[in-house]
Amino acid sequence: MRFGKIEYLNLLPFDVCIKAYPLPSYIKKCILLKKSYPAKLNQDFLFGRIDAGFISSIAGYDSHYAHRACPSGIIAKGAVWSVIVKKGSGFDYQSDTSNALSQILGLQGEVLIGDRALVFKRSGGEFEDMGEKWWERTGLPFVFGRLCFRAHGELIGRISRVFNKRYATKRKKIPHYMLAAAARRSGLEPWYILEYLEHIFYAMGSKEKQGLERFYREVRLRRIKRPSRA
Repeated sequence: MRFGKIEYLNLLPFDVCIKAYPLPSYIKKCILLKKSYPAKLNQDFLFGRIDAGFISSIAGYDSHYAHRACPSGIIAKGAVWSVIVKKGSGFDYQSDTSNALSQILGLQGEVLIGDRALVFKRSGGEFEDMGEKWWERTGLPFVFGRLCFRAHGELIGRISRVFNKRYATKRKKIPHYMLAAAARRSGLEPWYILEYLEHIFYAMGSKEKQGLERFYREVRLRRIKRPSRA
C-alpha cells in the first residue's frame, strides 16, 4: 500500500496511532515513509502515485462525493494557529486548500501553513488566523485535510475509526521520545507543540461535514480552480 502523509506537527498523533496499530511492519513502514507537503501529496493522489492519505480538502472534492473518504480529517473549530495570513503578498506553494480559503475569506497577505506558520506565530509576528476567521463567519468547523483513498478502503476505514476514537479528547498524549524528536525537527518547545495540538481535531461528524460542504459550495460559486491532473 502506498500511503501519503502530510509532514506537519498536526499529524503527530497519527504517527503514534500507526506505531501502536496491529499491522505488519512493512505496511507501517509504507504508511510512515511517504511524507511531503499537502500540494505535493494532492498531485501524487490525483495521478495515482499513492493509494491513500491525508489529502487537502480541495483535492478531496471528488473523493468526498464518491464516498471514497473516511470520517477522519485535520479539523479546526476556531483558531488553528498553523494556517495563517501575515502581512505581505503571495500564496503558499505548499497548500491548495489554504490558498482557496484565503480567497473565500477575502484576506490580504502571505499565506503560511504548517510548522512555518507555528514558528512565525511563536515569534510574535502579526497575522490573521484562517481557522478563526472561518469560524467567525460560518460558526462551523473547517476541514483542512481529509483521509481519502483510491484503494485499500476497508483497511483505511478501520485505521480511521481507531484513530478517531483514540484522539477524541482535546489533550493529545504523545510519547516523550516522539515529542522530543518533533521539537528538534520543528524548533518549537514540546509544551508549545502539545498546546497547539489542542486546537486540532480529527473526527468528522455532522458539523464538520456541513463545514466541508459549505467550503465546497464557496469554491464552486467563486469558480476557484481545484487541483487536477490537467
